[in-house]
Amino acid sequence: MSKKLLKSTAIVSVMTFVSRISGLLRDVIMANLIGPGAMADAFFVAFRIPNFLRRIFGEGAFSQAFVPVFSELTERNTATARQFVNASAGILALATLILSVLGIVFAPWIIRLFAPGFMDEPEKFDVTVEALRWMFPYLFCISLVAMSGGVLNTLNRFAVPAVTPVLLNLCLIAAMLVLLPATANAAQALAIGVLIAGFVQLVFQLPALAKEGYLPRPTLQPQNPHVKKVFGLMLPAVFSVSVAQVNTLINTFLASFLVTGSVSWLYFSDRLMEFPVGVFGIALATVVLPSLSREHVSGTASSYSQMMDWALRWVILIAFPATAALFVLATPLLSTIFQYNAFSADDVVQSATALKAFAVGVSGFILVKVLAPGFFARQNTKTPMRIAVIAVGVNVVLSIILVRYLAHTGLALAISIAAWVNAVLLYFELRRQGIFSPRSGWLWFVIRVLLAVACMTAALIFLNHSDQWWFQASLSTRVIALGVQVASGGISYFAVLYLLGLRPHQLLLRSGGASVVDSEN
Repeated sequence: MSKKLLKSTAIVSVMTFVSRISGLLRDVIMANLIGPGAMADAFFVAFRIPNFLRRIFGEGAFSQAFVPVFSELTERNTATARQFVNASAGILALATLILSVLGIVFAPWIIRLFAPGFMDEPEKFDVTVEALRWMFPYLFCISLVAMSGGVLNTLNRFAVPAVTPVLLNLCLIAAMLVLLPATANAAQALAIGVLIAGFVQLVFQLPALAKEGYLPRPTLQPQNPHVKKVFGLMLPAVFSVSVAQVNTLINTFLASFLVTGSVSWLYFSDRLMEFPVGVFGIALATVVLPSLSREHVSGTASSYSQMMDWALRWVILIAFPATAALFVLATPLLSTIFQYNAFSADDVVQSATALKAFAVGVSGFILVKVLAPGFFARQNTKTPMRIAVIAVGVNVVLSIILVRYLAHTGLALAISIAAWVNAVLLYFELRRQGIFSPRSGWLWFVIRVLLAVACMTAALIFLNHSDQWWFQASLSTRVIALGVQVASGGISYFAVLYLLGLRPHQLLLRSGGASVVDSEN
């Protein structure tokens, strides 16, 4: 089982890595052609609103409720599962279509609500409203894309859903290269690219669904008991799975009052922070949720807990070094990737402080991706919701306090602390309810990881240069220097782990439920 899960996680990670690389290329082009400023701020604010709703009606709350029910139905009755998919597609399509129309009509009021600071700059406000109107129909397409991805992931077809986001990045790149030269309104050009991407992504999923026999034929069956069950589970899940997006919207609200460029600095730093979270955290969560759902239906409490244990060990192994690397390499990364043309050295400085603050929360963000499915797979969405309310409350209070002293960096730090609060509370609640019991070997495992991270950090600091050096160096020099740092850090980390006796096979599960690492610690 573990080898299969590890292979599935690797597939999703590779596909997600391709997606993130294309996203990075998109952001590099955006930083160079548009740069942090009014147009970029307008697009980022407008895009976050349908993106937030996507988290509710797409791969967020809806998927977390949909996958366990669909997984249960596929184990019992394929015909019923197909009816369920058709009914879910019908209700989801109708709901998101209505929301899209309402979003287009009430766009000015929505921007007043989420970015009131823009009202002091009429031109920026108008551009943001126009961009939002172009992008709201994206919600309709991407929600159906996310539902399709949930079907395919449950059927162990992980590659297609994982690579689909690449199409969004390609469409945005095409919009910048084709539409941007023809208009002074960069936000509108990007918004049109997003809209086109929604339709392209939806069409891309259809052949894989047809091959599996689950091509949706949307029907309106609101009384379907399984659909009612999904929406009953979905309501409390809305808040729990969208906590990061809620926090982002809150911080967007506050950032709209800061100097122009603040929203963009947060965006570009967040993009680098999302790299490890997306490539590994989301990939692991994508694989773990269907697997936990199956274990809940046909497995044992011990095997369920063991799968959680396996996933958490991998989180520690990847997230801890990622946190340290992002913190130490904040300036080198931002300077090497973005500091050209419209992206100045000052933009690097401002984004780097935010990236360091985001880095503090990397492990928390990834832990939540694994801990929350521990409840969702059991069709328990209320417990994560209660915890999410607390996390959002922490973020609101800290954001209001920290933004006064640290400006946009304070907003990033507040989100990171809230992520840790969310993760810690989820962990202890899993323990309290008896859902998860750590197996032996954790103390020595964590000690070895921390020692390896310390050695890696020392190597990164030793090889680093001053900020001024990074600002003045040529592109080729930056790339070589950063490559040496990353390679040296990676080699030192895994070499120390090896010297301390940690081997990859120790993170595999035996078919009987025990981990190899249990017997060797």
